[in-house]
This record gives sequence, structure tokens and C-alpha cells, in this order.
Amino acid sequence: MEKIDQLLLSVYTKDKADYIKKNIQELWQKYKVSASPEILPISHKDVVLITYADQLYKKGENRLQTLHRFLNKYLNKEISIVHLLPFYPFTSDDGFSVSNYYDVDPENGTWKDIDALSKDYNLLFDAVINHSSKKMDWFTKFLAGDEKYKGFYKVVDSTEGYENVTRPRTSPLTHSYLSANGAVNVWTTFSEDQVDLNFEDPDLLIQVLDVLLFYISKGASIIRLDAVGFIWKEKNTTCMHLPQTHALVKLMRLVVNHINPSALLLSETNVPHQDNISYFGQGDEANMVYNFTLPPLLAFSLLNANTDKLKKWFLDIKVPFKNVCYFNFLASHDGIGVMPVVDRLNENELNSLIKAATANGGRVSYKSNGKGSKIPYEINSNYLSLLCGENQDESLGIKRSLLAHAVLLSMPGLPAIYFHSIIGSLNDIKGMEESGINRRINREKLEFNQLEKQLEDTNSRRAHILQSIKKLINIRAKEPSFDPYGDYELLDTDKGVFAILRKGVNNQNNISCFYNFTQEDKIIDFNDDDSYVDIISNKKYMDAIIIKPLSFIWLKLITQ
Repeated sequence: MEKIDQLLLSVYTKDKADYIKKNIQELWQKYKVSASPEILPISHKDVVLITYADQLYKKGENRLQTLHRFLNKYLNKEISIVHLLPFYPFTSDDGFSVSNYYDVDPENGTWKDIDALSKDYNLLFDAVINHSSKKMDWFTKFLAGDEKYKGFYKVVDSTEGYENVTRPRTSPLTHSYLSANGAVNVWTTFSEDQVDLNFEDPDLLIQVLDVLLFYISKGASIIRLDAVGFIWKEKNTTCMHLPQTHALVKLMRLVVNHINPSALLLSETNVPHQDNISYFGQGDEANMVYNFTLPPLLAFSLLNANTDKLKKWFLDIKVPFKNVCYFNFLASHDGIGVMPVVDRLNENELNSLIKAATANGGRVSYKSNGKGSKIPYEINSNYLSLLCGENQDESLGIKRSLLAHAVLLSMPGLPAIYFHSIIGSLNDIKGMEESGINRRINREKLEFNQLEKQLEDTNSRRAHILQSIKKLINIRAKEPSFDPYGDYELLDTDKGVFAILRKGVNNQNNISCFYNFTQEDKIIDFNDDDSYVDIISNKKYMDAIIIKPLSFIWLKLITQ
């Protein structure tokens, strides 16, 4: 408990710290389970699928049952971890305005369905703990003046001192709600329906810790801390990445690991790289952080057939500790964030991404810059549609997308693939326009039988992309050199070629991954007499290799 004492005392007064510590011990008793030895639970065999619980629908089944059916039929050998985006009852933001942390939305199913899924796949749950729905009973009781909940939400009497707050939206910082004692202004980082929790209140912290342990008890092996960088508010600061926030994430890890030493925490902070990796702490904070720079920078590099900026960035991403890694992804339920590349792409370069997106029906979402104007926050587009480029060339987009996923699967860290990416979806412009919500462009819900028919057509775009990515995943799973925690280095190559060396144990069974981002042949020369095999095509090489446009090879030394 010494570390917990230190963390609590860095945030709270001694009386409050003692009170919280006592309640943590009670929570441990409440959720006591047989703890397994602490091991690294992820390896080169692991790939995450990011999906909504209600991604698919089929008559006669709830949504989780249909998703489970799809996974078992199409991805049971390739996907080991399923990231279920918020599947709880909610009121807005497609699940991220939770009205009950402890239940499953009836349309999705029940906890029995979650349990059934956990028997076939490891599960990643979302903990949406920066804010709740205004319809949550906590907020209802807060407004009613209930003594237990009176400090659960962040009340703002005056915005003086909050002029420099980091804003992810253009909406107001606070909204007014009618309480038993009259109107009250409550902090709302994201929307009027999403009211921010107040971690200054010890009872709120205890309740959030209860939620995390409840998720562990329900089968979560990884917990994603949504928008965690915003959870502590302090006057005369940006209210982002504050020392108290980092201390609380460290506390959450200690509390969770006491019950399940192998459980992992994933921080979600869509910010520039150095701020993002600060959530690794000293190897004692988040176990994984999102690699937010990868999606926009990789797309820019592919669309411009230029790997210079990608190479420069890759040299800066060394993981500072052996027990942490990146959570690598290209697309998700959100847009493609551009804040992580504001220090890497100039205005013209960023505009090249925006032009490619809008040419294919995409949109741009903006945030307030705190100076009375707004700046781009994210590009709302399906990743494949973005990669079709300004010329709207689908065939080029498919080649770029497959190359991008090969890069994803060879990067150091844990790869995560979004549902619509692995099945080759394009922009759902109709869904976006009908809802008026930009992010709906990449959140289309699909009827199971119709999708099944498309995937069974071997000539279809969907089938081609699914089978191609599955092939790469299965090859990766046989190669320990792709260990998420393993060593790596950038190889020196010509402009337009990106190459990673993934190192095996004792530098054995290394794999050299070469990617041609251009639309012309590239030649790779070796300065040795060794022979190599491309583990994707099984083709052997003894001298110079020609890599075709937008193609890639994974080379392994042939031992005598």
C-alpha cells in the first residue's frame, strides 16, 4: 500500500487519502478473485479487432450474438482480442455518453453474451470515466441534492482562470442545468449531454475504481481509459495531462492489478507524441498508449509517395520501458486525428490530407483554439476512402490500404484493426448526411446476411481485402520477431521506401520489412552473400530485389 499512499497524498489531503485507501481495501474484498501470475499477456500472436457491439444485425438475434457469429466464422484464427466500443446504455455520441456503467444496452444483449464472447476472445472494455450522460442516475441524484452525489460533477461558478483550457470541441465549456437549489453550471468537455465527473471528490474516485474492478470481474483483460487526459481540472492551467491525472492513472493500474496482475490499461489521449507517451509514466502508468501519429502520417506518406517524414518520426518513437508498448491502429470509430501531426506536417501538407478526404466525400471537424477561432481537429473519413486520393482511384486506394495494414502489423506494439477496415468498407456518406454527425461516415451498421453474401463473392472488394489482411495476420502469428515488446530499428533506404528490421531473440530470425510507397519499381540491394525468403510470397532471393509499386516484402534470412 505504500505506493498507493504516496499517489493519494500527491493528490488529496491526508484525511481524504486515508478514506480512499480504506475504501480501496473494501473494493478488493468485494471483487476478490483468484489472481493469476503476472505475465505479459500479449504476443506476436495477438491482433485486436475494434468494433461496436451492435456493428451487425440479424433477425432473431441480439447484436452481440450476431457479432460473435461473424467473428467465429470469419476471424476466429486471426483475432484474439475484441475491443468492444461502449456497449452500455447511452443517450448520445454512439455510446460515449454512458447512462449506466453496470449494464449492457438491451439491444446489444446481456452480460451472458459478454461472458460467452470472453470464452473465445480476450476482451477490451471502454471505461468512459471523464464524463457521464446527463441521464445517468448519478447526475439525477446530484441535481436533486443527494448528499452522496453532491460532489460527483465539476461545478464551475466562474470561468475566470480557465481561459487556457484545452478544448477538443467548439461547444461551450459549461452548460447550465436545473438543480434542487436552482441553476448550476457544470463542466462539459464534449457536449451538453456529457457532463464531466469531478475527481476531486473522494467518493467519485471510489465509484470509478468500483467500475474498473467490475469490468475486470466481467471479463475485461484490457481497459481503455477514454479521454483520460481531461479528468483533472485546475485553474490557470490547460486542464490537460496534469500531475494529478498521471497520479490517478497510476493509482488505477495498482488497484486493477491487485485483482488481476495481467490486466492492462490503455490510455486514450489524442495529442502530440510527447504528451501522449507521457502516459507511460516510468513504466508504472498506462501499459499501452495509442499510436495516434501513425494514421495521419502514414496516410500522408502514401498519398504523397514520400517516406521522409515517416522515417524521421519513426526514429523518435523508441519505447522508454520494456514493459510497455504502443497500441497501433489506422482507423477507428472516431475520425483521423490531426493534432498529433501539427508539429510534423505544415499547413500545405495537412491540406493535402484534407483534399483527399473531401474529394471522396469526407469532412473535417474543428475545435476551438481558445482565441476565438477554430482549427482542424480530425478528418472524418473511412481510411480506405481517404487513400483513394484526390483522383478517387479505388484500385490505388486498395493497394495503399493493404500496404498500410502490412506496416501496421509489422510495427512494434500491439496492432488493432477497425471492423470497417478489415472488411473493406468505404465512406458511409448517406449515414453521415442523414444523421448530421460527421463521425457516422465510418460507423455504418451492416446486416449480417448481406455482408456474408459480399464476403463469399471472391471477386468483391470486401473479400479481397479481408482475405489479404487475414493472410498477413496468420504469417505474423508464426514469427516471434513481431513481439509487441520486441526490438527494432529503421533500415536505411531510398526515398519512397520505408523499411523496418524486427529483431528476434539474440538477433536470431530477424525480419526485414520493406515497403514501396511509390508507383514505380524500387530496387533493394544487399551487401552480403546470404539468401533470403519473402515469408509472404515464399519467394527466395540471392541478390537485388525489385519491389513493385505499392508492394511490400517481409524478408527472413535462409539459414544453412
